[in-house]
Amino acid sequence: MEQLVARRAHNPKVAGSNPAPATIKKLNCSDSWAFFVFIHCLMFTVYILYSEKHDKIYIGHTSDLQERFKSHNERGKKGWTIRYRPWKIIHRELYETKKQAMNREKELGDIKSIRNHFIAFQEFLYKPKAG
Repeated sequence: MEQLVARRAHNPKVAGSNPAPATIKKLNCSDSWAFFVFIHCLMFTVYILYSEKHDKIYIGHTSDLQERFKSHNERGKKGWTIRYRPWKIIHRELYETKKQAMNREKELGDIKSIRNHFIAFQEFLYKPKAG
């Protein structure tokens, strides 16, 4: 895997000074940590969180899952997820573009919504009648 490294080897105030061309630096893919960071900087993650304590599910997307997870569990001061802490990640999927991740998040949210309405409908149908 190659990565461009820009160098500024010139002084812009000196007439006739030309910038040095960008050089190519090889990224060592055997260094799994560097490879992981490199790949995840380019990817978007759709994730599903589960709060066992409150039996709640949250679906989201991010370009930095580790920081987003900390926000849901520790750092966040407002929002829906702070009421149902602690969360654990139960599912994640990687996408190349933010648009793909957003579309998948919506798709999973629609499935969750349909499931919740179906369960409520079943409870309504099979609820014992008073009388």
